[in-house]
Amino acid sequence: MSLTNLDQTLFPDADATKRDLVDYLDGVRDRILPVLADRPLSVIRVLRGQQPFMQKNLPKYTPEWVRRVSMWAESSHRDVSYGLCDDRRTLLWFANQRAVEYHPALVHTAAWDRPTHLVLDLDPPEGDAFATVVRAAHLVRQALADSGLAGAVKTSGSKGVHVYVPLAAGASFEDVAAATRALAARTERLDPAVATTAFIREDRGGKVFVDSTRAGGATVAAAYSPRIRPGTPVSFPVGWDELDAVAPADFTVRTAVRLLGDGDPWAEAMPAPQRLDAELVAEGHAIPIARVQAMHEGKRRARARRRDGEDGETGSA
Repeated sequence: MSLTNLDQTLFPDADATKRDLVDYLDGVRDRILPVLADRPLSVIRVLRGQQPFMQKNLPKYTPEWVRRVSMWAESSHRDVSYGLCDDRRTLLWFANQRAVEYHPALVHTAAWDRPTHLVLDLDPPEGDAFATVVRAAHLVRQALADSGLAGAVKTSGSKGVHVYVPLAAGASFEDVAAATRALAARTERLDPAVATTAFIREDRGGKVFVDSTRAGGATVAAAYSPRIRPGTPVSFPVGWDELDAVAPADFTVRTAVRLLGDGDPWAEAMPAPQRLDAELVAEGHAIPIARVQAMHEGKRRARARRRDGEDGETGSA
């Protein structure tokens, strides 16, 4: 396999070339491949002169040696041929396709209905608010500990953080999603001035959004994945005791390999797989699904706006 156009800039404000992307992914291959292997993979590619786009279905020109799995995608209502990035050659092929971001599913192909991790995604309010995200992350850690659980944390590669809880085999999508909702609610209750579970952005009031929707068929940017952001940062594992001293921009395709040295902090920080407490799962099943609740609320508000507009028109007559 030949690599092409290596000196091209990745994207505007990337401060990196395609060669930098290839060299970085090759440099972290022993760390990133374990978190990608045997998982249906979506990538975000950025071609010259085009907007970034997410690719789930492998293109027709994909080499035969790239492993793949066909799975039903509920969002598009069709079977999708997902790539499986299990080895160096496949990883570098994706890099040569200008695949910058790597978003593996939270399942293995042999157990597509059994998530391997529970994930809480912390999104900051508008502006530079990483310190607030860190405060919310420590609340999540406390909520986990209060629930008999432990997790590992990494920067998202954007402005937030991801908290992962490895799960013992057997938990269903529905129970994992419920437990995630319950943990988000428990986090919010610990300090509602910092954290919120409000799915509708305008309702968050400058607080950190504790996103409980990374279950089911959702994907999350992998540990060590680059992101299409200014400077090409990467999603980087951070120790809980180091989280207050870092910034997302510290970790880029130009700096991360050197900072890693010979270690694999994501593998080293990950606790042993854990079972979900039945009480936690039951609490979560009583909490409405955020996306569904937000959809209904959005429709209700739209009806109210239309009604108010009609009343205003009537009044002006």
